[in-house]
Amino acid sequence: MKPNKHYMTHDNRGFTLVEIMIVVAIIALLAAIAIPNLLRARHNANETAAIAMLRTISTSEESFRAAQTPPTYGTCANLTGATPPYLTLTCGTARQGYNFTFAGNDANTFCTSAAPVTSGTTGTRVFAVDGSGVVRGTSGGNPSCSGAAPWTASGGAPVE
Repeated sequence: MKPNKHYMTHDNRGFTLVEIMIVVAIIALLAAIAIPNLLRARHNANETAAIAMLRTISTSEESFRAAQTPPTYGTCANLTGATPPYLTLTCGTARQGYNFTFAGNDANTFCTSAAPVTSGTTGTRVFAVDGSGVVRGTSGGNPSCSGAAPWTASGGAPVE
């Protein structure tokens, strides 16, 4: 009996080393392109969240002040400790890569700043809001919350 040719030929080849290396190189190239973009997107999201939180804090401060007799702005503890709270923020802890600092809160003014936890990684710009409700930002330095306006010494452009 003659063996069947179909069983005698072996056409089951695997991938060659060169083919596998090409696939690995393509995957590495795609990762090299995608990873920095993902990190930049997270960085931008942290900055956007910090700006949004400062706007929320500004609104909370104005609501708190309107409810007080005589009118006065509140500290972080005042805003979070009220029933119901004006603000849901854990005082003294970072939120989405930014530290929030309440300064200069009194009857006529308040100033809250947001600085990145790790500059260049979680964020680059430093932001502040005061009684005017305008969020201002700069690409370095610490906010100067003196008097009624932040950034008196270092400047700072309004953030859209």
